[in-house]
Order: sequence, then C-alpha cells, then structure tokens
Amino acid sequence: MKSTRLTRGALIAATSAFALTMTACGSDDASTDAAGTSSSSAAETTESSAAETTEASADAPFGDACSLVPADGEGSFDTMSAQPVATAASGNPVLSTLVAAVTAANLGDTLNSAQDITVLAPANPAFEAVPADALNGLLADVPQLTSVLQHHVIGSRLAPDALAGEQTTLLGDTVTIDGSDEAFTISADQTLLGAADANVICGNVQTENATVYILDQVLKPAAA
Repeated sequence: MKSTRLTRGALIAATSAFALTMTACGSDDASTDAAGTSSSSAAETTESSAAETTEASADAPFGDACSLVPADGEGSFDTMSAQPVATAASGNPVLSTLVAAVTAANLGDTLNSAQDITVLAPANPAFEAVPADALNGLLADVPQLTSVLQHHVIGSRLAPDALAGEQTTLLGDTVTIDGSDEAFTISADQTLLGAADANVICGNVQTENATVYILDQVLKPAAA
C-alpha cells in the first residue's frame, strides 16, 4: 500500500507540474499574440502615414523658386488654389510682368473662364532677360503678344507625371517638355532668346482652373 500511495503522489505531482507548464505556455502564447497584434497595428499606422505623406507631396508645389511665393495671404499657394488662374497670378509678385502682358492682350477673362488648363508662366526675370526694345515692341504688338501668351497655355490640366512630351497649346502649335519628377526643361530653340534651355523653377502650382509651372525663360511660338 505504501508504494501505491507513493506512485499516486508522484502522479498527482506530475499532473500539477503539467498543468502549471500548460498555463505558462498559454500565457506566453497570449503575450506573443498581443505583441504580434501590436506590431501589426504599428506597421499599418506607419504605412498609412507614409501613404498620406506621399499623397501630400504629390500635390505640393516644387522647385527652388517656390520660396519666392508669399507664405500666406494674397499670392500665396493657398490663396491661388481658390482663384481662377489670371486672378491668382495677379496677386503673385513673381508673375507681375506676365500679368501686365496678359492685361495688355486682354486675355485675363479668357484664362479665367477656361477649364482645366496648364499655364507655363514666365517669371519676372524671364521677361527682364529680354532686351528692353524687343520686350516693349512685343508688349505693344497685341496680335503678336497674344500669340506668344497663347503658346504658354496647354489645353489640358497636366500633373507632373504627365507634363513631359509634346503638348498642344491654345495657339494650336506644340511645345515639347523634357524631364520627370521635379526636373523639367524646354529646349533653347523653343525660347524667345534661344540662348539656353528653359527650366521649371516652381511647378505644380494649383489654381481653381489651372496647374501652373513657372519658367525662367519666355517661350516663342513655333512659327515665330
């Protein structure tokens, strides 16, 4: 009988040990599951944040000259996005000469009422590089000025990933844009001065009815 009690006692002890071991394993599994769930949630949050950041970047203006645009108020990117393009440009100090040219050609209403266009907008230094007599002659010749300005407007609204290529302008001719991402150029033979390639110095600027790419040179129509 003594040996039976010992065997039974050993069995009870072994059973208790087994139960404790299973409990401990179950606790470890639960901790592992919790840790896995937490890691998964963190990964999903990180991926979501990254996607939102990428989307925001894709919609944002790019280029060194964007720093010249007012940070807020009249002429700022936020204000321009809520206005039609000619009105938006009129508040931007970087584009004051272009606005004067548009006014001289009576194109303000035409640009404001157009739907989904792309404007290649020469910045003030682009006009300043043109010899004064040539610039004054252009501004005084309304038909020629109108042709030059229409050559800077593409008849569809182009995001950066669709900008490169041969694009048809409102004048009915074409402009060929090279590049990708945030680096775009237009060859020198398509510029008014013909001395160097034109560069997009601030791009993907949104207005109510247009996307604007600011250039460092004035372009010329193909027939000019």
